[in-house]
Amino acid sequence: MPSLRHIRKRIASVRNTEQITKAMKMVAAAKFRRAQEAVLAARPFSRELRSTLSRVARNKDFSDHALLARRDPVREDLYVLTSDRGLCGSFNSSVLRAVEHYLLDQIEAGHTVYLHTIGRKGYGYFVKQKIEVGENVTDLLDRPVYRRAIDLAEQLILRFTARQVDRVVLAFNEFRSAVQQQVVFRTLLPLDPPEYLADERELIDYIYEPARAELLDRLIRHYLANQIYMVVLESVASEHGARMTAMDNATNNANEMIDNLTLQYNKARQNAITRELMDIVGGAEALTG
Repeated sequence: MPSLRHIRKRIASVRNTEQITKAMKMVAAAKFRRAQEAVLAARPFSRELRSTLSRVARNKDFSDHALLARRDPVREDLYVLTSDRGLCGSFNSSVLRAVEHYLLDQIEAGHTVYLHTIGRKGYGYFVKQKIEVGENVTDLLDRPVYRRAIDLAEQLILRFTARQVDRVVLAFNEFRSAVQQQVVFRTLLPLDPPEYLADERELIDYIYEPARAELLDRLIRHYLANQIYMVVLESVASEHGARMTAMDNATNNANEMIDNLTLQYNKARQNAITRELMDIVGGAEALTG
């Protein structure tokens, strides 16, 4: 049985860990709340952009647009979105496992996949596995800004329109709730045009400046950038939710371990006292005998 001193040290160590995980849970909860507010604040613009694009494209056949051209996806850009930091449960491991299976399926189908990462955890994992990574996008997760999403969208558009790749896919954790995320593979290019959203303005026609075709092209590019931006915001919210849940579980496990160690300490202390009493009683009997 471990000594009383050893058990006391373990209790103190676990209690220190419990304090750290509790503090990390509180920090993650605050960041999760801000991330949720960012998602909610970005949704009106995203919804209006989608509605505007659907209205402009309503009377215009844009199926031949370069960003909607569908080709046999022999060459593909795959962007994997993970976090920059760990201690967030299965947030990173779940998407990385799904990506590994996806890569095997694409290779078996005879397709070429150019792997890119958004987030240090994914980049470090693939480098460790000796899997070639074309680009690691940085400075996008800590402070997501729309301008950075526009730059990335333009980069994807250049590769797609130059026929360097036939498809662009983004793998990420879709936000469901603080305790639930789902790995999703979303095709960014070729772009799926938004369905027409009917509203009270559907009977109104407009005079376009610039021309409808040019305006439509700009809207499509902004629509792609907005999709990337919203995915990043949701992924950040999912990361903080997963970290908050993981730290809550770690805190509960630490409390349970402290209770078990305290019980073990009390039993060991009781046994030590019992042995001392028996020694005293035995010594007293030997003196009187």
